[in-house]
Amino acid sequence: MAVKERIGTVVSSKMDKTVVVAVETRVPHPKYGKTMVQTRRYKAHDEDNNCNEGDRVRIRESRPLSKEKRWVIVETLSHASGV
Repeated sequence: MAVKERIGTVVSSKMDKTVVVAVETRVPHPKYGKTMVQTRRYKAHDEDNNCNEGDRVRIRESRPLSKEKRWVIVETLSHASGV
């Protein structure tokens, strides 16, 4: 089974060693066909507390680390500007 990876934006980094990553996907409406943007929020493990709000990151699925945390930060693609 393939390892799932997502690219998203950090929307919260207030927890210790945990960030919330928002991943946007574009899907067509089932009836009307218009493209919609769906946002899904994942809690990801950030061991060194390096990520800040606004950073673009790649996350990878992992074993359950806590009640809601099942993703790990693999790399930071870009840092937020002006923070």
